[in-house]
Amino acid sequence: MSENSTNDTSRREFLKTTSRIAVASAIVGATVPRVHAAENNTLQVALIGCGGRGTGAAADAMSVKQGPVKLVAMSDIFEDRVASSYANLDKRFGERMDVPEDRRFVGFDGYKKAMDCLKPGDIAIFATPLAFRWVNFAYAVQKGLHVFMEKPVTADGPTSRRMLEIADQSVAKNLKVGVGLMSRHSRAMEQLYARIQDGEIGDITSMRAYRMTGPIGSAFSTKWPGDQSELLWQLRRFHSFLWASGGAYSDFLIHVIDHCCWMKNAWPVKAQGVGGRHYRQDPNGNLYVDQNFDSYAVEYTFEDGATLTVNGRCVAGAANIYSSYAHGTKGSAIVSRAGDCGPPSSTYKGQKPNRDQMLWQSEVPGDQGNPYQNEWNDLVDAIRADKPFNEARRGIEASVVTSLGRKAAHTAQEITYEAMLNAEEEYAPGCDQWTMDSAAPIQADAEGRYPIPMPGIKTKTEY
Repeated sequence: MSENSTNDTSRREFLKTTSRIAVASAIVGATVPRVHAAENNTLQVALIGCGGRGTGAAADAMSVKQGPVKLVAMSDIFEDRVASSYANLDKRFGERMDVPEDRRFVGFDGYKKAMDCLKPGDIAIFATPLAFRWVNFAYAVQKGLHVFMEKPVTADGPTSRRMLEIADQSVAKNLKVGVGLMSRHSRAMEQLYARIQDGEIGDITSMRAYRMTGPIGSAFSTKWPGDQSELLWQLRRFHSFLWASGGAYSDFLIHVIDHCCWMKNAWPVKAQGVGGRHYRQDPNGNLYVDQNFDSYAVEYTFEDGATLTVNGRCVAGAANIYSSYAHGTKGSAIVSRAGDCGPPSSTYKGQKPNRDQMLWQSEVPGDQGNPYQNEWNDLVDAIRADKPFNEARRGIEASVVTSLGRKAAHTAQEITYEAMLNAEEEYAPGCDQWTMDSAAPIQADAEGRYPIPMPGIKTKTEY
């Protein structure tokens, strides 16, 4: 099982070639007995989820400079994903690859087999659809493994609460945990955060974040063709289903939501929003059956009354707007100029980002420009130097906040953070027991359609 998206691969390459960003570690931890890497100083890595994101994370892991890192095991639901990921990585990192065929696992239990190839103090990468994040994380903590997990990490209340408990266990064991919210590892944003906290633009009163692009990933799906199990097909099309990804809202908007909350140094307490399904057929006239809206507009409110407005869109031919801004009592800031964390960040005297009103603009050394590599450098450095580093709780909270906005738009209700966290509906119950023959958590009707959000009609749950 994997989060496979051509958009994520291109996004990585875009940031690698255009960003001038560096490390801004967000660390949480505790001083408890140490967990060391292997005696020979080689950190071994197991990749669970071999799609585009997992393959990219494994490449970043093997690109660190702080001592040897070797990939020794791989796992996915789909054999072709394992084969493709292995071939691509072997071309680039042959000497750092030690994954013979008997350590390339396929199936729902492959995550255990892959992690069983590691020793305490090694690293497990989780890049599966988020429904399985708590399953993978619990096993890693049990085995004393450090973790890098992709975002989002939850989509509902029960798994969020479960993940928080596992996160506490990981801190108690002094395990290092990275979460793929790479904006927190942007030197430009780190510099901006320090200036905002020092009062350069005054108290933040409002923020704006946009990710309005064309259709991406697997967010739009026509009916299940019936040539494989419905569960496996939904896993292939994970962006289309809330249980697998949190849908387009959670998967695509979490970065801008997270880094704006970072600038505010707070999580919002409630949200309300709107959204709609505008284009429900592909160019050939086939009905789209996914659970996503095509556009979203959500207003988050913080305890002090400040707001964050988030706009998302997946519509072909519409204007692309992909940036974020903060407005304060003394001035304003461009948080991300283009993309999830596109530099430079900058501050201004007034509320318009005019050049003649600029107070400051970030400058980053060229060798610190890739936030994806920075987050791995930080994680490995923390492991080798035994520094406190655990991003699990923050990653979970960012996922809850993102789900909060999504649910507010899908139900047309004002939802509080506490209500989202404590909601009882679980979207993929029992996923830790699934096999290749298991039924999908949601079923198509006779016309191949899946339950969709109906704002104002379905007000307690999302579908």
